[in-house]
Amino acid sequence: MTSILEPARDGGARSTATDDASAGRGPTRHLRVAVIGTGFSGLGTAIRLLQSGIDDFLVFERADEVGGTWRDNSYPGCACDVMSHLYSFSFARNPHWKSTFGKRDELYAYLRDTADRFGVRPHIRFQHELLAARWDEDERRWQIDTSQGRYTAQVLVTGTGYLSEAAVPDIKGLSDFQGKVFHSSQWDHDHDLTGRRVAVIGTGASAIQFVPKIQPEVGHLDLYQRTPPWVGPKNDKPTSKLQGALLRSLPGYQIFRRNFNMWGREILAFVMARPNVAGKMQKMASDHLKKSVADETLRAKLTPDYVMACKRLLFSNTWYPAIQQPNVDIVTDGIAEVRATSVVSQDGTEREVDTIILGTGFQATDRPVARRIWGRDGVQLREAWDRGMAAHRGTTIAGFPNLFMLLGPNTTLGHSSQTVMIEAQIQYVLDALKKMDKRGLASVEVRQEAQDAYNEALDAKLDGTVWNAGNCNSWYLDASGRNPSIWPTYTWRFRRATKRFDLSEYQLASQVTSARRAAHT
Repeated sequence: MTSILEPARDGGARSTATDDASAGRGPTRHLRVAVIGTGFSGLGTAIRLLQSGIDDFLVFERADEVGGTWRDNSYPGCACDVMSHLYSFSFARNPHWKSTFGKRDELYAYLRDTADRFGVRPHIRFQHELLAARWDEDERRWQIDTSQGRYTAQVLVTGTGYLSEAAVPDIKGLSDFQGKVFHSSQWDHDHDLTGRRVAVIGTGASAIQFVPKIQPEVGHLDLYQRTPPWVGPKNDKPTSKLQGALLRSLPGYQIFRRNFNMWGREILAFVMARPNVAGKMQKMASDHLKKSVADETLRAKLTPDYVMACKRLLFSNTWYPAIQQPNVDIVTDGIAEVRATSVVSQDGTEREVDTIILGTGFQATDRPVARRIWGRDGVQLREAWDRGMAAHRGTTIAGFPNLFMLLGPNTTLGHSSQTVMIEAQIQYVLDALKKMDKRGLASVEVRQEAQDAYNEALDAKLDGTVWNAGNCNSWYLDASGRNPSIWPTYTWRFRRATKRFDLSEYQLASQVTSARRAAHT
């Protein structure tokens, strides 16, 4: 199986710029800002840096095209479940969305177009995978090793997200399977599924999109379900000619649509913070299930035993019809082992298959980038997070000066669009850079006590919410049962918390003098 850390195969050909310094033909190039990744986080940061008058930066991308998760995930049916006007940049609006919810190809095209429109491509270094970033305390800068050479930077911004490393289940015999195995995020488009016996493991957000697409093609499909998801109807409609005309020509209309959706979704934050209220809203999903599945025995098998939204709430109009087709079996007994040409469930039943598709999600609470960053005193970020991921305002981390992590701990949303959080964090980074310039600071590092107080307040806020007390084991939780993923309240509160970079929460260091730098060379 191809590692998610390798460049995506379907990125699209792009020339790869290589600096003389990185290629070993001159001194190491020093940057004001280094950005990792070209998904929404990385591209948004690059655009806003340019708009703020900062052009001394590079964006390092391991693949050969921009797009992040929307480049890498190309499985059939891949789409967003947040309204397109909200799941896009507020400063890069698109009046040409084809429907309520963007499909993968449309979102991927939007990100590529945005990179072109705002002129950030000259700052991107494709096929530059981050290998290691180490904080140099004497120089107060980051030493950055990429697959194409070394750079240094005063500030490091990671935009690698939390859906970048595929989670492969530890199933006995999986590595010895003689057929085809691939994860949904690494879809093998060259593997024809027509007439094949396919096992799909997992019933999460990806599976409910690709299963209805492949079900008509395959000969037989065994769907291995550990826990059923709550699924609501998806109110996806094509953009009408009138709506399209209004979006293109009526000033302020698209902004109104975006803000209306954003503020409307804030109501869900109130609901999800209260399991008893969320339970009442559960009727929407249970009615959808009852309407879609007439067989009571099957309906019972598809009914979750946890409060709606404890796990991610999913939306689909095609999931229930697809999994009731004659060529689909839903297996709930769990998997005992995989053999050369079959899957054996816990009850001993052996089912012949020639293809296994893993719809098993991502390592959301074990960030791969944490294995590649070393902070003050040579401490690896993964080691610093040994007792669980934690950050200050979801962005900065004690012991890691001048490191800003977009979509860091406790920035995942269960009710709104991640682009809202990303833009808020970018504003926080920009204000930090502005204040560092104004004060002549070489580095800023969040105080441990400030970070601890912030996370204690977050944990208290999470306590009793549907995400912590909804009777489920979700990917939001880490191995200890703590929730380092979810932002548990309204997005406007996060935007307010990140609007201003408060220097009093940070340890400050002045600029390194040239004499001091010379003394350390």
